[in-house]
Amino acid sequence: MTATLNRPAGSLSVVAPDPVVRWLAVVALALGGFGIGTTEFVSMGLLPDIATGLRVSEPVAGHVISAYALGVVVGAPLIASLTARMPRRTLLLALMAVFTLGNLASVFAPSYGTLIAARFLAGLPHGAYFGVAALVAAHLMGPQNRAKAVAHVMSGLTIATVLGVPTASWLGQALGWRAAFGLVVAIGVVTLTALWCWLPRQLHTMRSTSPLTEVGALRRVQVWLALLVGMIGFGGMFAVYTYIATTMTDVAGLSRALVPFALMVFGLGMVVGNLVGGRLADGSVIRALYLSMSALATALAVFVFAAHSPWTALPVLFAIGAAGSAVAPALQTRLMDVAHDAQTLAAALNHSALNIGNATGAWVGGLVIAAGLGYTAPAAAGAVLAIAGLMVLTVSVLLQRRTSPA
Repeated sequence: MTATLNRPAGSLSVVAPDPVVRWLAVVALALGGFGIGTTEFVSMGLLPDIATGLRVSEPVAGHVISAYALGVVVGAPLIASLTARMPRRTLLLALMAVFTLGNLASVFAPSYGTLIAARFLAGLPHGAYFGVAALVAAHLMGPQNRAKAVAHVMSGLTIATVLGVPTASWLGQALGWRAAFGLVVAIGVVTLTALWCWLPRQLHTMRSTSPLTEVGALRRVQVWLALLVGMIGFGGMFAVYTYIATTMTDVAGLSRALVPFALMVFGLGMVVGNLVGGRLADGSVIRALYLSMSALATALAVFVFAAHSPWTALPVLFAIGAAGSAVAPALQTRLMDVAHDAQTLAAALNHSALNIGNATGAWVGGLVIAAGLGYTAPAAAGAVLAIAGLMVLTVSVLLQRRTSPA
């Protein structure tokens, strides 16, 4: 049995299958997010191992993370706009295939330069995959559950921080950092199989747009302001998380063997924050953004002092993960709202924005560490970034009130 979903103007139209098929499709989409989340975050926990293996300093090794983020930033708008007419099911399969190949190249990269290139390739499909997957899930779940549908897809990424990243980190410590990316390749193959088997073939009925229509989103000031919120504010979380392995061992005094546990605590926070953020955003997107960004700024500021003991560092690390993750579904929904008929590009650009925040946070964190300010300084810098994101959000809200009809 199927039912046609009611939809807002400018959205895609799709016929929703029965609940079992619908949930299997969402699981398949989330599984892709699980693989993407594992590869995105595991580099941070293994950064000292990568640096040692490639004979570079840890801040230089951090460029491996930035290269992946740059791939996301470049790939999301290009792929989303150039493939606007491609069937969604075919596109999702192609994106996951490229992602898997990029991680396979990471496994066999012989040098620092080739690893940088492989990480860039692996990052290219990231934003477009999440953007298209979010739209497909939103229309399968119904217009009244848009933010929850986005959160369901993003749950794959957040669960990865609890299961995928600690497992890959453990493999990387036991067998070498390349084994971590080998696990991601296996997840990619499983995801391709699940998408092929569980994603409804009638997704070809989703109304396509055109490259010109999608690129039109870039003419909207509110789209750029929403992107800036993610680019600046979200970077605060990554200023801390990029260097979390060394922070937890050298500052908090946690043993190296327990670093995967710290990553799991952070991941649990992300799982909780993602689900709460989706529910908050279905009530009020703007309120959800203010709450999550304010909580992130507060948690980062507290971490400067809490990082000196594992008993205080771990709970605050949970809070940083929860607050940062709650930003994502609200920001995704905000972009879909302000982009109007260019939702595919807007949904993909959300992940460009968040990964610019990723790269910015890693860069800023590396700068303050290289300046000799210590491993608690990234948290202070991250709090400043989160506050700056709140300021951009305020500008966006005030501008919207001025331009909205009375």
